[in-house]
Amino acid sequence: MKVTCPICKNTTTWEENPYRPFCSEICKLLDLGKWFSEEYKIEGKEKIAKIEEPRANSKEQGANG
Repeated sequence: MKVTCPICKNTTTWEENPYRPFCSEICKLLDLGKWFSEEYKIEGKEKIAKIEEPRANSKEQGANG
């Protein structure tokens, strides 16, 4: 089966290609880089991380110790 690489639009085979759906490792890494740089995003609710306050004992020990 022939497929088109989503990055460079070259035609490649599906069965023999270890980088499918991409035509090469370079296109695969370019796509991964777009995810890391947040060019690609999946919409959803944003979670806000809960940041814990340091305990009072920890502050006192650091100031006095």
